[in-house]
Amino acid sequence: MLEIKNLHVKIAEEDKPILKGIDLVVPKGEVHAIMGPNGSGKSTLAYVLAGRDDYEVTDGDILWNGESILEMAPDERAASGVFLAFQYPMEIPGVAGLTFLRTAANAVRRKRGKEELTTPEFMKLVKQKAGELNIDVDMLKRPVNVGFSGGEKKRSEILQMALLEPTLCVLDETDSGLDIDALKVVSDGVNALRSPERAMVVITHYQRLLNHIVPDKVHVLAHGRIQRSGGKELALELEKSGYAEFGEKAA
Repeated sequence: MLEIKNLHVKIAEEDKPILKGIDLVVPKGEVHAIMGPNGSGKSTLAYVLAGRDDYEVTDGDILWNGESILEMAPDERAASGVFLAFQYPMEIPGVAGLTFLRTAANAVRRKRGKEELTTPEFMKLVKQKAGELNIDVDMLKRPVNVGFSGGEKKRSEILQMALLEPTLCVLDETDSGLDIDALKVVSDGVNALRSPERAMVVITHYQRLLNHIVPDKVHVLAHGRIQRSGGKELALELEKSGYAEFGEKAA
């Protein structure tokens, strides 16, 4: 279970607060959507969960399975089961996708006290996972994300998620830059990874993603705070009314 308690966050080199007391509980087996306008703190929350070091937590705590992760380095959080899918996945020229995936998978396995995968074991696993997600393995022979379309980048991240087997998946605006067909493919991949042992936090501006990845709960984040929570119908309401109500309420 993810428990966020009274979380206050600012940029490390500035005094301006971004998150101003976030309280959130996401049980395993559930998908929770975080929606809100630009500048509300959605991506900041994702980065802080993953351990990005240019943000400073000034109050509160983040617990994953009852253990605080605030003092953990990003690789320690990954080993404990935390995975962040970026809004804009970065390119890594000169590094083949297969090499990147094997290095990442074995690094996590070492942290978890497991034996590393041999090359044949890894290839068998990656082909299996790619097949389950309808991903072309040939794509992984290219440098990581170099020349990839938006949909290819996001499919690559979904495959990373399948291989690393996280228990907390944070998807930061994974619908950004995707056309309708790519959105459906990526959403199918995310849905294939839903599990009673896996919690998911889906961050998005728009309700359209939630037509495909149906959340158990929706939370509205505005002005650094959760302003309202509800069922999946809340996303439909926001699609019609926008965020003006929450801007006034939070001001």
